[in-house]
Amino acid sequence: MSTRTFASIAILAVAAGLGISAWFAMKPASDDPFAQCRASAVSGGAGAIGGPFEVVREDGVTVTDAEIFTKPTILYFGYTFCPDVCPLDSMRNADAQRLLEERGYDVQTAFISIDPNRDTVEVVAEFTDLFHDNMIGFTGSPEQISTASKAFKTYFKAHTDEDPEYYLVDHSTFSYLVMPDTGFAEFFRREDSPETMAERTACFIDAAK
Repeated sequence: MSTRTFASIAILAVAAGLGISAWFAMKPASDDPFAQCRASAVSGGAGAIGGPFEVVREDGVTVTDAEIFTKPTILYFGYTFCPDVCPLDSMRNADAQRLLEERGYDVQTAFISIDPNRDTVEVVAEFTDLFHDNMIGFTGSPEQISTASKAFKTYFKAHTDEDPEYYLVDHSTFSYLVMPDTGFAEFFRREDSPETMAERTACFIDAAK
């Protein structure tokens, strides 16, 4: 792939990220019980992000959001054919999970594919195992993935018209902290380090006790 193509993809990804960022503001809400933990806030409140959906777990079992978020979870939407962003973000998320586990926190990471046509359960399982033994991968029907994506206000667009086999997918790149009892809690940007993610996640967990 040419440098020009990569540059075009990067521009599209940035543009998509800026569009999704309209949902987010940088000042925590004053009535937020987790305000001391947040570095950001969501337009409309935390309840504007998340909602019911179902996807197919990497072992082939269809599960609901309630069955996924049984412990604090760092969630990411991506795809396994992604040439650079998704692997880097997934490794960063896995590193944050390891840091939290070293501190005694029981957490998990989850990866939902936005490319269900290519990402079978076997492919997703193999991909997530590269980063952490306990990173859970999910895929599903296009309708299931669309519902999950809309719940978390993510963006994606597959360019199957350019290459029906080796196409790329533009997508937003936020990672989300989801708590088992309160749902969506926080989002992380690409520039957030594993240490920053671990520290903020630990704050939410401690505050929820």
